[in-house]
Order: sequence, then structure tokens, then C-alpha cells
Amino acid sequence: MLPLSRSFLRQTFLSGKHLVTSRRISTTHVNPIIQEFTSKLLAKQPAFALPPQNIRVLKKPSEFYDSLLDAIRRAEHRVFLSSLYIGSEDTEILDTIVDVLRNKPSLHVFFQLDLNRSTRPGPASTVKLLLPLLEEFPTRIHISMFRSPSLRGIMAKIVPPRFNEGWGTWHAKIYGSDNEIIISGANLNKSYFTNRQDRYLHFSAQPLLAQYCFDFLQTVAKFSFRLLPVSADHAISPFSIAKDSYLLSWPDSNTHPHDINEKARQALVAFQSSRQVASQIQLGTNDDSFKSEQGILVFPVIQAGQFGIREEESILRLLFRSVNAAVKHGSRKRPLVDLTSGYFSLYQPYQKLILGSRNLDCRIVAASPKANGFFGSSGVSGRIPEGYTYYEKRFMRAVRRAGRMWREAASGNFKGVQLSEWDKPGWTYHAKGIWLSPSSRSLPILTLFGSTNLNSRSAHLDTELSFLMVIPSRHTLKGTTDTVDDTVRSTECIPVDDRLSSFDDQRTSNSSQSLRERLQTEIDNIRMNASSWKGSRRNVRFTTKLILWLVKGML
Repeated sequence: MLPLSRSFLRQTFLSGKHLVTSRRISTTHVNPIIQEFTSKLLAKQPAFALPPQNIRVLKKPSEFYDSLLDAIRRAEHRVFLSSLYIGSEDTEILDTIVDVLRNKPSLHVFFQLDLNRSTRPGPASTVKLLLPLLEEFPTRIHISMFRSPSLRGIMAKIVPPRFNEGWGTWHAKIYGSDNEIIISGANLNKSYFTNRQDRYLHFSAQPLLAQYCFDFLQTVAKFSFRLLPVSADHAISPFSIAKDSYLLSWPDSNTHPHDINEKARQALVAFQSSRQVASQIQLGTNDDSFKSEQGILVFPVIQAGQFGIREEESILRLLFRSVNAAVKHGSRKRPLVDLTSGYFSLYQPYQKLILGSRNLDCRIVAASPKANGFFGSSGVSGRIPEGYTYYEKRFMRAVRRAGRMWREAASGNFKGVQLSEWDKPGWTYHAKGIWLSPSSRSLPILTLFGSTNLNSRSAHLDTELSFLMVIPSRHTLKGTTDTVDDTVRSTECIPVDDRLSSFDDQRTSNSSQSLRERLQTEIDNIRMNASSWKGSRRNVRFTTKLILWLVKGML
């Protein structure tokens, strides 16, 4: 159990005023096209009801970096950081952690990282960066490293360290301190703090959501290696890995690290089930901070395909089916889906959902080859941007065959499926997620954010944690029982920076609407650097196609 003060644990577990039972949550103020979807989701997923004023949508890598450092400095009891790896180019985060640990004796720091990525040979590896912290604070630094069990046997011995991530990684990006968290797709590396665009949502004063994220990481730690300094004080279990300067201690002497699939599946299912039960029995208090017309619903979504956990797939399938059914039963508007991924090789079932949904439109933004983080790399990895061009070409052929090409409709609006590419000089692109709007002129009412790239790799190999947020869009008119349905955008032609200023200056009392405006600005900021897809004119070499055939869903 986490060695924290009783007062902090009492505050965390008894502050249940923002987590209410699914029986108590009304979907009256949810837009009609997702009412059925939201009701079904409340019955099957953990649900957090949060006040919108405690949610910030960060725009830039520098905002993410500054917010992360500030959160660490404010921490009194715990810092928990989950990332693929920690880069060596920026040491301020680790220096800040050391300073806080020295000044606050009750603070504990937890890392959940990917083992293969963090133990690459060389002085710049994550392990080498963290060992000094372990040596100075051996009882207050806790480092767990997940290794995918899919790479095993002879392949585990012959695959070079640079490529062993192809069999799956720990991919969740969660950055928390005490009762605040930042959910992102960004890793802890200098480029993600400066010129690599991602998404970042910051939640403050949310003890139960923070506790959910912390407990999720603690659950995964049960089937992860623990990093320790080499010492005679540590007993080495049969499956631990001893190196010259560190020890990777395996916590379960009865289960081989290659055979954790069923153990991991059971642990994750039990974890989600226990949180769903908790969300149904932990009643809200008499505090009025949660109001159905204002409160934001947040649903955690685990996708761990190699362990048979496929919540993201089932939820997106439910979403598209519910929206399509709602449109067929009387909606006069065409909903709009905005989707983005820095690594666009859209998972085949998701392609079918988009192409088969003829009553809604979809705009997709992918990274241009130059905005791909592998652009200019040496060797095989230099072919990765070209590989994504091939996947994009294949997707656009499917769009054309389905008769879903983006075109102007009789109403003057556009309809169909559009693919654009993001390009900003000197920047790379890593953002991912989905936004749903009731129409092309309406603000978003739903967004999916977190670590998933929405591709085959995220579906089958990597272990992901994402979140789906539902924002109320129907509010009761004062003094009546009538409702106003949705908010129409009236700022189409206003530049993004001016629009953001306008939102700040003309903030209404409806905080949920303000959050929707922020999400719309997030979309517009992404699309500001997007242009027409040019992949049809790019050549893809036969050898690249052969490599893609060999690696299949690893890209």
C-alpha cells in the first residue's frame, strides 16, 4: 500500500462529491444524438462527474511543460508519472523532483515506464537517468517498467533494442501530483515540450479521478519489473534481470514475464469492475458543485489488445451505431466527427465505422511526412513516413470506393470524408483523438483523448489508457421547462487567436459551453496548420511495401 499520510488518504477517498452513481446521473442535458450512447456507457464504464471549471485544455507544448513542473512543485504527498520513456535532453523535470523530495520528506514519486524503450544501451537511457534518484531516495522513488510479453523466445534474443518496441509497449501518458492530473499523448522528452504538437487536458482538484489513475498504474505495476540499484539487500527472484549497474526485479516468482497475459487480463478486468461498482455506490454529497446541466462526464477507457481488453473498440462501435440510429430517427443535422492521429494507419474496424456512417461527416488530420517524428531517420526507420503515406493511399482508395469523398452538398455545406495533412515548419505532430459535433456549425459535445493512435498497433499491441468526455449541450431556459438544444458556432471566419480572446472576454455563466468553445479552439488550432492531402502524388517504393507486409500491424 502507498505509504502516504492517513489525512491524505481520507481526503482522497471521502471526497466523493464529484463521483455520483450512474442511477443519479441524468442524461437530460446531453445532446439527443448521444443520449442513448451516454446512458449505455454509464451502465458499463466507470464514470466521473466533474465540474467544468476545473478542466483546462492546454494548447502548446510549453503550456504542458510549465503545468507539469508546477504540479510537481505543488505536490505534498505523491507524484505519479506514466510515459513511454524519459528523454535525456531535458533534466529539469528530474531536477525538480529531486528538489521537491529533499524539501518534503513525506513525498513519494512513482514512475510507470516501458522497459524496452527505457533500457536502450548507452549513457542517455532512461535507466541511467533514474538510477541516481533511486540511490538518493531508495524508499521514496518507485519505478516500474512494463515489458510486452509478445516478444519472447528466440526473437527476444535476436531483435535489436531499437526495434523491440514493435511487439508492444507501455503507452499510457498520465502525469499526476496529489489530486491533479494531466492526460496527454506526449512523452517526457524535450521535443514534446518545445516543437512536437500533442493534446493536453489538465484536471485540477479531482481526488477520485486522480486516485483512479494512480490505482491503474499500481495495478499495472503488479505485472511489471521494478527498477532497483544493485545491492545485496535485494533478493533476486527467478525471473529478475541483473545488469552491471541495476536490477530489474520481477514481482511474481510463480509467473514467467512471458506468461502474464491471463494475469494481466484478470487484473485489468477486476480493476475496471471494482471502479464501476464504486461509481455506482459512492453517492454524491449535498454539495451543489455538480449540476447535470453543467457537469462533465469522463469515462476511462482501457485498450490492451494483447490481454484481450478492448474497451476502446466496443465504445467507438457503440458511439457510431448510436449516433447513426439517432440521426435516422429524426435529426435534421449531419453530425461531424473530427479525428486526428500523428501516425495515421486507421484501424480497419474504425475505417468501416466511418465509411459506413453515411449520415455523418468526418474530417481527418494526419501528420505530413516532414511532420512525422521519424522523418530523416537513418536505416529502416527512415521509411516510416513513407509507410504511412502508403496506408493513407489505401484508406483514400477505400473512401473513393465507398462513395464518401469530401464534396459540397446542395445545402452549401461539405459532406463525406476528408483527409488533410498537418505541417508546420520546424515542428512534428503527435496529436491524437476524436471530437464529435452535432453539426458542422456546432461546438463539440464529446471528445476522446489520451494515448491511443487509433491504429492497429494501439488496438492489438500497445497498452493504452484514454478518456472519453461528454459535455452537456442542452440547458434549461431560466424560469421555464423548455430547453435550448446545442450552441451554434458564429465565429467561422474569426482567426483562431482572436476567437480565443473573444471567448475569454465574453465568457458566459455556462461553464460547460466555455469548455466546448475551448475544444473547438483546439480543433481549429490543429486545422490551422493542415492543408489538402498530397499523398496521392508521393511515391511509395516496393521495398517499403515489402517492409510493411513483414511488420504488418507493428507500425
